[in-house]
Amino acid sequence: MRSLVFGAVLAVVLPLAAQAQEAGDAAAGEKAFAPCKACHNFQKNGVGPDLKGVVGRKAGTYEGYNYSAALKNSGITWDEANLHEWLKNPKAKVPGTKMIFQGYPDDKKINDVIAYLKTQS
Repeated sequence: MRSLVFGAVLAVVLPLAAQAQEAGDAAAGEKAFAPCKACHNFQKNGVGPDLKGVVGRKAGTYEGYNYSAALKNSGITWDEANLHEWLKNPKAKVPGTKMIFQGYPDDKKINDVIAYLKTQS
């Protein structure tokens, strides 16, 4: 009986733990965001556009920034899935983008950065 109960608990807890890891850690994401600060901030456009409220925003639409035609015409809305692909490899996600960042190879780091971006709305 104990094995049955333990198995049932694991069946519930393990998927929840995996989801929590996938959700990302905003504090770790703030640290992982460090390379992005060379071009992006949350107050005004710089070399890159202001990222305040980027999660849920349509790509290429932040007022006052000169986006590439590729990004403006991409039709992307920055939900978690699109941000994940973008942060993995921007040039693969939107060929012709001006963004020079090569991307994060680590999915956990990407999830952490997305969690951090979500706090900046």
